[in-house]
Formats: sequence, structure tokens, C-alpha cells
Amino acid sequence: IYIFMYVCMFVYLVLPAKPENISCVFYYEENFTCTWSPEKEASYTWYKVKRTYSYGYKSDICPTDNSTRGNASCSFLPPTITNPDNYTIQVEAQNADGIIKSDITHWNLDAIMKIEPPEIFSAKSVLGIKRMLQIKWKRPVLAPLSSTLKYTLRFRTVNSAHWMEVNFTKEDIDRDETYNLTGLQAFTEYVVALRCAPAESMFWSGWSQEKVGTTEEEGKLVPCNSFSAWSAPYGLDLWRVLRPAKFDGRRPVQLMWKKASGAPVLEKALGYNIWYFPENYTNLTETVNTTNQTHELYLGGKTHWVYVISYNSLGESPVATLRIPAIDEKPFQCIEAMQACLTQDQLVVEWQSSVPEVDTWMVEWFPDLDSKPSTFSWESVSQARNWTIQKDELKPFWCYNISVYPVLGDRVGQPYSIQAYVREGIPSVGPVTEADNIGVKTVTITWKEIPKSQRNGFIRNYTIFYQAEDGKEFSKTVNSNILQYGLESLTRKTSYTLQVMASTSAGGKNSTKINFKTLSISILEIFFITSLVGGGLLILIMLTVVYGLKKPNKLKHLCWPDVPNPAESSIATWHGDDFKDKLNLKEFDDPMNMEGDRVLKPYSAPSDFIDKLVVNFENFLEEVSTEELGKGQENILKEEKNEYVTSPYWPYHHPISTEIPQRKPQHSGIPEGTSSETKEQLSSVQSLGSEHLREEGEPNPYLKNSVMTREFVTSEK
Repeated sequence: IYIFMYVCMFVYLVLPAKPENISCVFYYEENFTCTWSPEKEASYTWYKVKRTYSYGYKSDICPTDNSTRGNASCSFLPPTITNPDNYTIQVEAQNADGIIKSDITHWNLDAIMKIEPPEIFSAKSVLGIKRMLQIKWKRPVLAPLSSTLKYTLRFRTVNSAHWMEVNFTKEDIDRDETYNLTGLQAFTEYVVALRCAPAESMFWSGWSQEKVGTTEEEGKLVPCNSFSAWSAPYGLDLWRVLRPAKFDGRRPVQLMWKKASGAPVLEKALGYNIWYFPENYTNLTETVNTTNQTHELYLGGKTHWVYVISYNSLGESPVATLRIPAIDEKPFQCIEAMQACLTQDQLVVEWQSSVPEVDTWMVEWFPDLDSKPSTFSWESVSQARNWTIQKDELKPFWCYNISVYPVLGDRVGQPYSIQAYVREGIPSVGPVTEADNIGVKTVTITWKEIPKSQRNGFIRNYTIFYQAEDGKEFSKTVNSNILQYGLESLTRKTSYTLQVMASTSAGGKNSTKINFKTLSISILEIFFITSLVGGGLLILIMLTVVYGLKKPNKLKHLCWPDVPNPAESSIATWHGDDFKDKLNLKEFDDPMNMEGDRVLKPYSAPSDFIDKLVVNFENFLEEVSTEELGKGQENILKEEKNEYVTSPYWPYHHPISTEIPQRKPQHSGIPEGTSSETKEQLSSVQSLGSEHLREEGEPNPYLKNSVMTREFVTSEK
């Protein structure tokens, strides 16, 4: 069983992919950077780069940034960088299941050194020397003084997209360098750029900023009124950018032109003439003269024709013609598919057409930025269905919109557009992330797209990393078109840390970490509990109302029980032997009552006791009630000893504390004129009653619950 468990654990282990394609570059006096190409990892992977240097006598580990997941690169910084030296590099990948190491690679710093590009500060012709430009530049500051530098100088005419290159070497260490570029055309504008590298290195610097220079003009060998193919402007390539019409119906059209590609330009243009008119309305022709190579026209919604020529002191160029379609005209479509691919030093765009007759195309490209593009680049292609451009002519980490327009005669068809990068990098910033709709076990994560200028490549996917407090980290990967994701199966009332990583083909960049806490109870649960409680109360109220409607007397008796009124007592109706029978009660124990009911002990009373008691009963009640209102509550708070009055004519109930105040002497309760015999009988009854009260200590509810001080008591009726 244990062997089987170990085998199962081994089967489910997912080791990280082995790092391969390790490449290292020594940026002179800056850093030593290594990159590698791991496969797509199924789980979070840590990388560790081990280095030996000082010809194998020392070793260290690159301080990789573990917070940047998916970043397959690491840099060693000064002062541990020694030159010259030989390094060995090994990359170690680790995840939760194990560790795997790459092969050991060896690097000579002189062979992988990369320096800054040179700075061209002059590209001018030399007086008296035809067809030559003298290029002057400054040697890079961050370049080893002991190294011989090799250079590549590239140049082209301003109207051409094809570069020519010249390679040479400079062994001196002068700060300012010079090179004479010969074999050029006379009186022609050239664009030049320069790059360099140590003689032993395989890595070139970047290209310097471009510089424009013009060669000297040849002497005039023909009469002024004659025309020479090599001295007058050869021709123009004309293009336009159509913009949406304004509210007043005018349509902005940006015209652009340049010298025809591949033409031997022997004369510099001094200016340009433009004229345009609506189709079939030549009498509405308008003309414009400019020295710029772009001009904006405001045309109506109809079809227009535009003509442009260039001129100099030796003549004019042929007319360049362009048809501007009407606003409601639908262009034809023939491009079915298009793709862009990168070669070693070029970007190649290829397309497929469904119309064989079309053999002229106009390629337009411009950077896709967050703002409106200020400049457009364009080039005409004939008898081909592909277009190439050098990588160095496009900026790295910039996204370019590339559109191809089919041209058939004077009509321009529907363009086909794609986007391309000549080089991708890690995004400059991570996506802005928020946590919304936080529930008991769920949360919705939303994030915003990274601005175009900071993406540095195509966003391939987004990865959500979330971790409970002191818990295991989890991740979810979604496509690049998704900007919202709902996390489920979270723990109730738990704090979480979350961040979102945007990834390109070069690596990923994390967003700022955010924190959220799941709820302890959801709104639905609160609503459910409230509904149950409220529903229960409503049902109880309804049952009470129904019960009260069906049996109103019982409900009234339950809420407001009947209280006996001493004024309506039937004691006055008792006579003779019936009264004596009621007094001769015996104490008994009820077998159904565990406590037992207590009754008054029998005692004898005179026969005329009833008449005498009834006579003074009303005065007695008034006096007791008046004094008890003032003193009853006070005596209860002071917890004084209370006396109880028990009626001999009602069954025993729980005693009610009633303090009988001291009677004043002048209120004896015996009316004047009563015979002496009657007084003696009444006195004996009173003394007997007092003895009985002291013996039993039972309260009389009739005295406590008089009409003036009414309280609820329970009646057996």
C-alpha cells in the first residue's frame, strides 16, 4: 500500500520545465543580464541563477525578483562584474513539486559585450568634392578605451526605404571620429545612421539617431530651356488619408507625397504645385503652392481629382494624379488574408488577393498610440504581394498598424489591416485591479486594460493570483479579451490578498496587491432570516386576531380578568344557620394538589354579627382605602412586615400583601346609639376576628383590591 501511495504521488508531481535557450549579454559598466525561455508553467515557478566568476574562484546567486512572476531574466550588477573574465551560468527552476536545473553555459565577457550607440553630430558635403558626404560622430562614452571598435554605416535617399551599408574599423581612441561616404549622387539628400561594437563582440549597439545630409550640386551642363532626365525632378508618389466629414459637410483630406522610389534624383525640388476640382467640374479648379511635402484639403462629399507636381530651376516633374472617392462610394475588396512575420532583421508582411488583375498596392503604417497619430508612413508596391521593412526602422516595444490598400487604375480598394511588433517586452505597468461584489464565498475581480504605450507587446493572457491569510496561493488564467472574473469557493469571513498579472510573449507584470475580506453573512441570508421572523410574527398576530373574533369573551378575560367588587358582595344575604355552616369549614388536603389548600379554622360568632357588620362595612372600607393609598406603596418598598386579611367566604388564593393601618380611636366603627349588649357582641367578634387574623395571617383580596386600588386577581369562576 505504501509503495502504491508513493507511486501515485510521483505520478501526480508536475516538475517545472527545464530552462533552455539561455542567453547572456554584458552591458558595459551597467549589468550582466541573462535570459532564458521556459515552457508555459502549470503552476507558480521560482527561478534561481547561479554564477561562477573570477575564472571560477567565486560564485554567487542572482537576486531574482520573485514578485515578478514569469520574468525569465535576471541581472548581476556592479561591483561584482569583472572584465575581462569567464563566467559559468546555470538556471534552476523550482515549484511546489520539485527542482530542475539547466545545462551549465560558459560566457566570455569580451565576446558578449554591448556598448552604447555613437552620436552623429554632422553629415555634410565637402566644398569642391562632388558626390560625397563627410560623417562625424562621437565615440561612445561607455566603451572600453582599449578595444578596437567596428562600425556599420547605413544610408539611403530620403525617398527610399531600402538601406545600403558600409562596414569599417577604427583603431584610434579619439573622442571625435570621421568617415567620408563616397559614390553618392550629386545634389541628393541622404539619411545616414551608425552603429558600433567591440571587435571581439557578437553584439552590436543600437542604431544612432538618423542624420540628413545633401551632396553638392553638379555644374549645369545643358541650356536652361532644355530638359534633362537627370537634372529635373523625376516624379512623385502621391497618397492621401481620408478623415470623417465635419458637421458642415466638408471632408478633411490629408495629402502626402515624396519622390518616386528608385528614381535617380539629381535635383532638389524647390516647391510643389497642387490643383484639384470636383469630377466633371474643371471650372471649379483651385490651386495651392507649398514647399512642404504634405497639405490638408477640405473637400465636399463628391468625387474629386487632385494633381501635384514638383519643380526646381531645371524643370518640373511629371504630374502625380490621385482620385478622391465620394463619401457614399463603396470601395472594392480583394484582400482575403494577411499576416506579418519576423525574420532575423526584417518585418515581412504577406497577403492574398482574390482579384488577379490588381498588381499595385499601397502599404501604410503608423504607431498605434493612445493619441491620434501625427505622422503616416507609406510605400507603393508593384507586382508583388509582400512587403518588407528593416526592424531598425521601427521602434521596439511599439505597436504598429499596418494597412494594405489595393490599387486598380485610379480606384483604391478596401484596406486590410493588422498589428505588429518588431520586438516585444514586459509591460511597463500592471493592470489596475479592483475587487467588487464581495460576498460570503465569492468576489468579482475587475481590471483595466494597460495603456497602449505601456503594453510593450501583445497581451496574451491575464493571471489572477489570490491567497488567503496564512494560506496557500491559487491562480487562475484567462484570455486577454476578458477584463473581469468571478472567484468562487472562498472561505467565509477571511482576508485575501490578490493581484493580476498581464503577460506578453516576453514575460508578465503584476498589478499592485489589493486586499479584501469575505462577508460573514450574506444579504440573502439576512433577508431569509428577516422574512422568517417577520412571517412568524405575522402568522401569530393573525392567529390571535382570529381567536379573538371567534371567542371574544375568552380573549377579554385573558387580557383583562374580572376583579370582584366588594361593594357588590353577597355577604349581606347570608342569614342564620347558613352563615354558620359556611364558617364551620374544615381544613383538608387535596390529593391532586401537592401543596394543599388551606382554609380558615372554625370559630363561633354571635347571631347578630351580620347586621352589625353590614352597618359599618361601607365606612370601614372608605377608611381603609383612603389610608392604604398613601401608605401602601411606601410600606412595600421598606419591606416592612405585612398583615394579611383573609375572607372567610372565598377559597384560598395566593396571599396579597396588604398593610392595614392603625385605626384612630375616634373612629371605632360602632355607631352611636347602639345598645350595650350589641356593643359587647360586636367587640367580641372584632377581638375574635383579630385573633383569627393573627393566627392565620391570610390576606383578604377584597381589602387589597377595592374599587379605588384595583389590581388583577384570579377568579375560579
